[in-house]
Amino acid sequence: MFVQSEKFIEAHGGRADDISIYGQESNPTTWRLVAMNLAIRGIGFNLGKEPVDTFTQDQHPDLKADYVLANPPFNVSDWWSAKLEGDKRWAFGAPPAGNANYAWLQHILWHLKPTGQAGVVLANGSMSSSQNNEGEIRRRMVEGDVVECMVALPPQLFLNTQIPACLWFLTRDKTAHGRDRRREFLFIDARKLGQMETRVHRIFSEADIALIADTAHRWRQDGEAAGDYADVPGFCRAVKLEEIQEHGYVLTPGRYVGAEAVEDDDEVFAEKMERLTAQLAEQMARGAELDTVIRQKMGALGYGI
Repeated sequence: MFVQSEKFIEAHGGRADDISIYGQESNPTTWRLVAMNLAIRGIGFNLGKEPVDTFTQDQHPDLKADYVLANPPFNVSDWWSAKLEGDKRWAFGAPPAGNANYAWLQHILWHLKPTGQAGVVLANGSMSSSQNNEGEIRRRMVEGDVVECMVALPPQLFLNTQIPACLWFLTRDKTAHGRDRRREFLFIDARKLGQMETRVHRIFSEADIALIADTAHRWRQDGEAAGDYADVPGFCRAVKLEEIQEHGYVLTPGRYVGAEAVEDDDEVFAEKMERLTAQLAEQMARGAELDTVIRQKMGALGYGI
């Protein structure tokens, strides 16, 4: 993410040293690899003085960032510590001890400038879960107008997990950067985008990425500049606060854009059927092989089948 940020700035006429990079990582090996990767590319950075836990040992307690990019681990269950009770970062409510998703979101919001923006990758359950105060935190975030855009992603985009994920785009001020989208939210359902590179891995093309990004940029603009934004049934829709209230503050894009229904695991039926059919064929073939081996063994023992 850091390297891509530098490339993005340079592609838009800026310089790499126009930004200052801050990050944190608890795994010592990953922490060193990140530092090495940035150093050999000549990118200045501050990853804190040591690899430690983000929640209990924030390495940048006073940082207020213009932009935050994060891909935190999904549904972490062992993150809580007694010292986090009443933490100032929990402005929208105390996150449940058994799931860190809403701890990440609030930690990131705490570190945003008043005009800052953030993009976060999280598990799909974060958009609709009502367990252990998560629904109440989400309600407060929606009412507080810090959620800007939600993007549903297809499954199999990531090499380390097959489950689908989503993107949260957060902001402290919906009147910043030349627009006024207060009490309005953008939903994008990108589950139909992408192509299967292998049987288990999907990729987004540059055109797929541009479609999502351009849609968000057009919606963000205000006044005459927003004239080319339009809702696209099944893909994107701008929604007022009142409609989200009617849906119990669930932020799943498919609920608002009119996408075709999918099963609870968010895997499209046709794709799931194709995958399961292939698995069944493999298992049947393997079963036939084992059946032959069993017959041969039994025959060798003098038992005919």
